Amino acid sequence: MTIVYNGFRRLILKGGITAALTGFCNIPLGFAPARAAANDKYPEGAFTTKNQADAIRMLYGKAAEPSDKVKLDAPEIAENGAVVPISVGADLADVTSIALLVSDNPNTLAAFYKIPAGTMPSVANRLKMAKTSNVTAIVEAGGKLFSATKEVKVTVGGCGG
Repeated sequence: MTIVYNGFRRLILKGGITAALTGFCNIPLGFAPARAAANDKYPEGAFTTKNQADAIRMLYGKAAEPSDKVKLDAPEIAENGAVVPISVGADLADVTSIALLVSDNPNTLAAFYKIPAGTMPSVANRLKMAKTSNVTAIVEAGGKLFSATKEVKVTVGGCGG
């Protein structure tokens, strides 16, 4: 009789724990993964452009103005062009997207991020760079575009040349 009781007790505990976890996971607590809106589409055409102006035009349809409120952090010299660490933050309100462009890469647009409302406008990535080039960060905030640009020198074998 105790064997049946222990087995039944385990079954009830497993079912209760499963029900509790399932119910807990369905409650929106603010750390659930972001979901794309129905009208958000992957900007495939922008990722295939060969120059920076075309990429910006395809993404936003307007030009960006340089701003000191866009914080672009990139190394001055990258010893390995295959993994160049880049980070972007913005001291702007209502940021809706951040784009990273590498002007001398075969495809200029390297990364594009949609920023959900209420989140911190900060992204980081490791970009692949074909050669020494300007890296540009475009931040869309309040319907306007702001940018920051920095030249990153890519070395061959870490020799500086």
